[in-house]
Amino acid sequence: MTEHSHHQTQHAGPVGEAGPDPADAHQVTSAASPDHHHGHDSDDHAVHSHGQHAGHSTAMFKDRFWLTLALSVPVVYFSPMFGHLLGYVPPQFPGSTWIPPILGTVIFIYGGMPFLKGGINELKNRQPGMMLLIAMAITVAFAASWATSLRIGNFDLDFWWELALLVAIMLLGHWIEMRALGSARGALDALAALLPDEAERVTDAGVETVPVSDLTQGDVVLVRSGARMPADGTIVDGQAEFDESMITGESKTVPRSVGDPVVAGTVATDNTVRVTVTAIGDDTALAGIQRLVAEAQASSSKAQALADRAAAFLFYFATIAAVITFIAWILLGSLPEAVTRTVTVLVIACPHALGLAIPLVIAISTEQAARAGVLIKNRMALERMRTVDVVLFDKTGTLTKGEPDVRDTATVNGGAVDELLALAAAVESDSEHPVARAIVRAARSKDLDLPHATGFSSMTGRGVRATINGRVVQVGGPALLRELELSEPEPLAGSTRQWMGRGAVVLHVIDGDRILGAVSLEDAIRPESRQAVAALQSRGIKVAMITGDAQQVATAVGAELNIDEVFAEVLPADKDKKVAQLQARGLKVAMVGDGVNDSPALARAEVGIAIGAGTDVAMESAGVILAGNDPRAVLSMVDLSRASYTKMWQNLVWATGYNIIAVPLAAGVLAFAGIVLSPAAGAVLMSVSTIVVALNAQLLRRVKLNPSQVR
Repeated sequence: MTEHSHHQTQHAGPVGEAGPDPADAHQVTSAASPDHHHGHDSDDHAVHSHGQHAGHSTAMFKDRFWLTLALSVPVVYFSPMFGHLLGYVPPQFPGSTWIPPILGTVIFIYGGMPFLKGGINELKNRQPGMMLLIAMAITVAFAASWATSLRIGNFDLDFWWELALLVAIMLLGHWIEMRALGSARGALDALAALLPDEAERVTDAGVETVPVSDLTQGDVVLVRSGARMPADGTIVDGQAEFDESMITGESKTVPRSVGDPVVAGTVATDNTVRVTVTAIGDDTALAGIQRLVAEAQASSSKAQALADRAAAFLFYFATIAAVITFIAWILLGSLPEAVTRTVTVLVIACPHALGLAIPLVIAISTEQAARAGVLIKNRMALERMRTVDVVLFDKTGTLTKGEPDVRDTATVNGGAVDELLALAAAVESDSEHPVARAIVRAARSKDLDLPHATGFSSMTGRGVRATINGRVVQVGGPALLRELELSEPEPLAGSTRQWMGRGAVVLHVIDGDRILGAVSLEDAIRPESRQAVAALQSRGIKVAMITGDAQQVATAVGAELNIDEVFAEVLPADKDKKVAQLQARGLKVAMVGDGVNDSPALARAEVGIAIGAGTDVAMESAGVILAGNDPRAVLSMVDLSRASYTKMWQNLVWATGYNIIAVPLAAGVLAFAGIVLSPAAGAVLMSVSTIVVALNAQLLRRVKLNPSQVR
């Protein structure tokens, strides 16, 4: 039995259900898949590993756009049709008429190659989409223009300038898309950039500066004030305030001292510490977070599936519309107009905005969440969060700190409570037990002067004692009272009965054979929990709590937080059954937990949320991980889920609606009224649609996700 086993003897329910080890907070991501590594993704790196932009990079589209734009200037300038539109005559000199065809061909091959390859891949995969539509449009324009330049078929279809502008605008649109999607990797890049390039390794000969890649587990590194941690580790000498905002999203510094874990990338803000390295490279929490963000961006979702179906629909819609358009204008006796209208239909139907509508929203929402300390492993979890009816919190370590805290102090005969607390803290000061540390912490928080204590000793199962100013002072629970054959005075007993009624640990302070007073300790409720519960309820979401603690403990916490429903005395194996009961009532459940025994419940809930101090097993079972311990971060998820869903549908409606309305206009249904759309005009309007979708998605960045700002 430990030195303070007596501290639990009068506790109606355990202070903590296997309270969380803070070290676990920094191991949570190590179990993520190892497919993403540290590195600084530059503009030259591919943003996508799959889909329509497989193998493409932002830099590739940027380079092709600028060269295509430069080549487009002479193509447009020397185009007789464009000169006629603006009222000028292009310069005439030997070979000038071949400038548009030759440069236009270069533009088609060089600038159009990404779309041509993408279209071929979509045909091979029998998954027609936007790349195939773009490829069809520029190929038709290219063939029609060469037919005109070579005077084949007596066509007057000089589309070189339209082809040049179309390819340039398409490249610009894809460059914008790739930059936007690439910015979602900004969170990963920013995380990777947090690691220093070098570390100061402590050796027998002194301190040496080495590359971070040379560090191994067990090395001791010196981290100076203002420097970043080069790896995960445990402090072995010194103490400092650490800025852990890159992990938790919270700007407030956190005190770390000997024995405490620290994470790669965090900053020692005020002092120098020595740290034993426990994890390096891909095993660090930082690398794990990067993997989680990457996995989230790659995971599938219903909204993305809907966008893919919409793109396929638009392909068939545009193809059928183009065929009908061609046949209709042929029947009207105008082959050149039939080709012109068909090309325009194919141009205007390119669902580029649709391709950007969903991925960009998902990318930005994932990035924003990561910056706020909300790590989304599965995008479906983010989408489901907006439909949740009840959030079920595990009590210990989630709504509470999972460690004891002094709640009340009472004295006999109206003595000074601060003197009693100082006396108890002096006796407990040499103990490392959590209850003892809580008493000492409470005394120091009040800046109390502790009397000097000597002769500390532990009495197994009863309490502790020490000598203060020649007097023997003891602190202990009911077993100590029984051993000393002491009874509480009635006024004090009235207070202690009330404390025990809500499940508190009660310790008495005894001077010789005289009871001086008592101290109550309870699992401390996080200050943020009240705000989290109230904010969820204000959004129409019920709040429930589940715990293995005794009913009176759970009821007291539930009443203090104004929780809608409390499940108490629930065995670990039965937690998922409570989730199933809520679901059987027609409720969609988000479960928030931090321990191994929460894993089945996390997996069963519609949305499983593992809070930062949890274990690897809990992280694997959850779809979302809150890197910090602030339960208000759940509100960030709700707000982000609702906002991103709204943006997805706004973008889908805009992108598909634009195409459905524009295609008939491109086909020439209003030609009788003098309203026609040229291929170039169609490309410009399509690009405007893309920009609208991109800007609308960027509005997600205005959603406040910092837990301290959630209301």
